Amino acid sequence: MQAAANAYQNYLGPADSIVHAQSKTAADGSTMRALAWFGNQDVRMIDAPIPDITAPDDVILRVTGSTICGSDLHLYHGEIMTMQKGDILGHEFMGVVDKVGPNVTNLRPGQRVVASFQIACGECEYCKKKLSSFCDRTNDSSLQVKMYGQSDAGFFGYSHFTGGFAGGQAEYVRVPLGNVNLLPIPDDVPDEKAIYLSDILPTSYHAVVDTGVEKGDVVGIWGLGPIGMCVARWCQLKGASRIIGIDRVPDRLAKAQELLGIETINFSEFSDVPKRVYELVPRGFDATIDCGSFHEPKTVSHKVQKMMMLETDSPETINEMLVSTRKMGRCGIIAAYAGFANGVNVGALMEKGIRLIGNGQAPVHLYWKEIMNDYIKTGKFDPSFIVTHRVPLEDMAKLYNAFDKRLAGVEKVFVETKFSSPPSRGFPTTTRVDNWQSIN
Repeated sequence: MQAAANAYQNYLGPADSIVHAQSKTAADGSTMRALAWFGNQDVRMIDAPIPDITAPDDVILRVTGSTICGSDLHLYHGEIMTMQKGDILGHEFMGVVDKVGPNVTNLRPGQRVVASFQIACGECEYCKKKLSSFCDRTNDSSLQVKMYGQSDAGFFGYSHFTGGFAGGQAEYVRVPLGNVNLLPIPDDVPDEKAIYLSDILPTSYHAVVDTGVEKGDVVGIWGLGPIGMCVARWCQLKGASRIIGIDRVPDRLAKAQELLGIETINFSEFSDVPKRVYELVPRGFDATIDCGSFHEPKTVSHKVQKMMMLETDSPETINEMLVSTRKMGRCGIIAAYAGFANGVNVGALMEKGIRLIGNGQAPVHLYWKEIMNDYIKTGKFDPSFIVTHRVPLEDMAKLYNAFDKRLAGVEKVFVETKFSSPPSRGFPTTTRVDNWQSIN
């Protein structure tokens, strides 16, 4: 798939973009450690050139914290198109400003900042509304335009389908348009909380806001990974009267009950999820949110279709939500789908009058200041409950394998570099992946 997708994108040629992924490198030839993709389930730590200022709006960061996201597993399994060998991964990261280009006037070397996972221009129709993930001017993927009619913004470390920009699972990162895409972090917000403003906190908040969760709603959440857990917490803060999470991983189900006090359904035990939902909620859910993954189909039919490349994504979660949601209810999709799914229950969507909402990639710039000032600094939302481990960058390749297999109860991981501060109070201390014990 990768070879064909890259060939077709080369045939189409690049779409218009005001920024480009190719970077100048340090004049002295110095290198950094970074995590790079080489094939299906093949990621490796490499020595890569340190990027340098390439355009006048660039900022070079010394990375002080990175992490791994469930959506990174789509890259790990080669399910996102136009990956190329040697691509540096990682879209969630923060750091300290190392260098600034001559046009960057709002940041200075030594300043702590967090990066949004998307690269926004700050000037287009969408950016003026802070809808940074929908920027019109920073992604040159002609293939995405061909498939979707338009393109998202460019993203860090997430294939050439999103611009081919080097990511933050590395010691240094070049941030194009750094005056727009970096948020200064105050001294009273530790790195372990600030880093998640890069993606998971705005993404989960956006899913709840965009799906329209209201006070008194009964909400179903498919997938209890870090995004699903945060979505459940935001639903509580928005006044949901009842929340039911659906997953099959015993540790995740137990944590959702213990840490958040929500109800759960284990779909390994109840294979007919809608039937179980109606036993618990006879009226059906007011709102449902897909926080899961398209790369793990449940049924033999969709496993075969994916294997034969007759579909790229599985519709099973969407169908379960459509059936489980009440008439005139709302279904939100924040899970990262990429292409086509066969057998979507369009009849349930139409006949029940359900609002099926593609939440889109979350516009981080719309929310990150609100979340930091109104929720993190005030203590209303403490992300420490989802952070289970801390590891050195050198363990990144092993972390992908452990995260994919859900070893040792791993959820959100703070990945430190040689530039990181010591662990903050209330957060995990550094361990090595080789020393983790499997929960399976």
